[in-house]
Amino acid sequence: MTISSLTRRSVVTTAAAALFTTGSGLLVPARAKGLAPTPTMRGGSNNYRPGAPIVARIGGGGFWMTGTVRRAEDGAPLEGQRIQIWAHTTEGHERDWHSHGATLTDANGEFRLEMPQIVPAFGQAHGHLAYDGDAFKTVFLRPVMASSRDTSLRADFVLQPV
Repeated sequence: MTISSLTRRSVVTTAAAALFTTGSGLLVPARAKGLAPTPTMRGGSNNYRPGAPIVARIGGGGFWMTGTVRRAEDGAPLEGQRIQIWAHTTEGHERDWHSHGATLTDANGEFRLEMPQIVPAFGQAHGHLAYDGDAFKTVFLRPVMASSRDTSLRADFVLQPV
């Protein structure tokens, strides 16, 4: 049976290891190396309207569009990126101006925008999202909901610098 005793040497060694680990960045969350950029999805740009305003919510709400925005290669979260969102909802068609809005990513690269419930269009309940800024290549997404009764939809972007 081994008995561990607390000695000055074990305290100093443990403290040094903790300092090294913290200072070396080993406690920083891992990021993927070689993360590939998100390709534009077919039909993603349908009814896109450049310049949709940044809004707190689209319409009456009740449905959440969420996701993350990261940089290709290192996976770093991208703060302050404008994501435009639009869809066919209980309050309007995806071509209507009032069905479009935009939001900005937070410090963790996350975005979240409330909007009316998405309803099926052309047989599928789906949303549209776009990154259309100047720093990265434009990407259009068209994620399809698993069920038209879902109350949220997630879409993640990995952006390639221009």
